[in-house]
Amino acid sequence: MIKQILGRLPRKPGKAGDSRDAAAGNGNEPSNSYSVARSVEPGNKRAGNGDYPVPDGLSANPVMNGAVVYHSNEPLPAFKDVVASEKQNLFVKKVNLCCAVYDFADPTKHLKEKELKRQTLMELVDYVTSANGKFSEVIMSEITKMVSINLFRASSPTPRENKAIEGVDLEEDEPLMDPAWSHLQIVYEVFLRFVASQETDAKLAKRYIDHSFILKLLDLFDSEDPRERDYLKTILHRIYGKFMVHRPFVRKGINNIFYRFIFETEKHNGIAELLEILGSIINGFALPLKEEHKLFLVRALIPLHKPKCVSMYHQQLSYCITQFVEKDCKLSDTVIRGLLKYWPMTNSSKEVMFLGELEEVLEATQLAEFQRCMVPLFLQIARSMNSSHFQVAERALFLWNNDHIENLIKQNYKVLLPIIYPALERNARDHWNQAVRSLTLNVRKIFSDHDSAFFGECIQKFDNDELKQEESNLKREVLWKRLEDMVTSKSGENNLSGTPNGKFSQAAG
Repeated sequence: MIKQILGRLPRKPGKAGDSRDAAAGNGNEPSNSYSVARSVEPGNKRAGNGDYPVPDGLSANPVMNGAVVYHSNEPLPAFKDVVASEKQNLFVKKVNLCCAVYDFADPTKHLKEKELKRQTLMELVDYVTSANGKFSEVIMSEITKMVSINLFRASSPTPRENKAIEGVDLEEDEPLMDPAWSHLQIVYEVFLRFVASQETDAKLAKRYIDHSFILKLLDLFDSEDPRERDYLKTILHRIYGKFMVHRPFVRKGINNIFYRFIFETEKHNGIAELLEILGSIINGFALPLKEEHKLFLVRALIPLHKPKCVSMYHQQLSYCITQFVEKDCKLSDTVIRGLLKYWPMTNSSKEVMFLGELEEVLEATQLAEFQRCMVPLFLQIARSMNSSHFQVAERALFLWNNDHIENLIKQNYKVLLPIIYPALERNARDHWNQAVRSLTLNVRKIFSDHDSAFFGECIQKFDNDELKQEESNLKREVLWKRLEDMVTSKSGENNLSGTPNGKFSQAAG
């Protein structure tokens, strides 16, 4: 009796590392035990943070290394074997049993306990899915506690940083698969169905799915396991839809991840998934757009074009950008100038992606906004047309295949043709790729057919500019020749005066 009373007294929390080791199991606990890793903070009853009461049917052992170890006194029955009034109590007991955390790095340890936990988690999935009554606050508390213990775990060693040091291409490397996924997946499934369930009252659940919980959930997006990121994407999207009070906080949390990624680390595994969530969020923005949303576009989305690894999330980023332009066409000038600011100079594959995104933005651009940015835009397009990389040159010339873009160009051809005609002429004369030359001739024909007289003026201007350039080059060559002759003459005079090789001797100095 004294031992049982002492066992219930709170103990000082152990170190986080010790707690994790104890939770994982060190092989000393009995085969029917479940270890629950959490810090003991009296008075704090929030999910994953508090000193929770011992469930009925379980007895508490003294605290060992910061972990409370529960022993099952009797096997728990199936839900179908108990009356309806007892099902919620049984659910709480089963949730508590699933707070056990095991070491999956060693597949030979705790096989029986791991399988029992897996089966129990599957029962919880079925219960949450088929629930036909509002979840009580106790159930909400216990589910978020169990989810916190299982998911908010210490990160594994940093293989990404080690690989970066070794010079391995992270984009082509195999993703790291979590060995505990067989359990984590079911925990995610339980939580996803709990959040999505109509029986979950958002007003009550927000006490447990709070800001602290959401921040920890956002931290998990850096997981190397793509299966985990996919679940997180779906769950965070559901939370955003269900808990309206948390929406500004979720957006702010995602913003902060982007800022850290762009301006500090340029390393994060979950940017694509976060952008996918944002694509849906942006699609639901009300008009007119709030200033907060426009600032997010300028300060976070457009600078995401800067990192070298943009190809890993460019498809999702391009979708978000296009959603903004379609919502408010006046933003197209801001977006195009942002793209030009981060335009790649030496990365051909990245430039092809930028040209593809540019076409999508231009397709949603109206004449007034196009005219604001068309001069710097077509100076860049002319450079891309002259690229020696045939895919870049082709992609730039493909812009004329888009009817809307061609129409915008034709309405402003007197400004744009003088800018791009030199690039067209150089391609037609000198480009090594036959496909690029053919596309160039097609674009020339479009302008010639539209206004042959003005097209002839551009040809004449180009020829005159070439003549002036040749004259300038000739004058430069004459000047250099004169300078070389002067140097040679001076060198000869020095040699005649006795200075070897035209250099002053130290004695003469």
